[in-house]
Amino acid sequence: MKKVLSLLIIFFLAVTPTIAFAASPWTEKATYGDRVAGKLEFGLKNVLLGWVDLFYEPNQALSEGKNLWGGLGKGLTDLVMNEVGGAVQLVTFMIPVDLPLPDDGVSFEEKGSSAAKK
Repeated sequence: MKKVLSLLIIFFLAVTPTIAFAASPWTEKATYGDRVAGKLEFGLKNVLLGWVDLFYEPNQALSEGKNLWGGLGKGLTDLVMNEVGGAVQLVTFMIPVDLPLPDDGVSFEEKGSSAAKK
């Protein structure tokens, strides 16, 4: 069962079009040390808080008058992507190569607003 789940996650990551995702926020740092620290923080935040999207996305979909099931699907997809992507960021934090996550990973600010996103 573990092998099947691992293969599904790897397949999901390979198929997901990461080109469409924006660069991670830590990539804008000036020095190597700042980028490494930013990547470590970004990975840790996504590993620990990636599950929040499972509740945030359906709530967001309902508040915008969209389909609950679409929001639930996006929340589940983002949960997996944030958790797995955050773990990859943590493991490779010494190598400042970006692995973009959907919606810039877990964020506590809504785009264009100071309101809390999650």
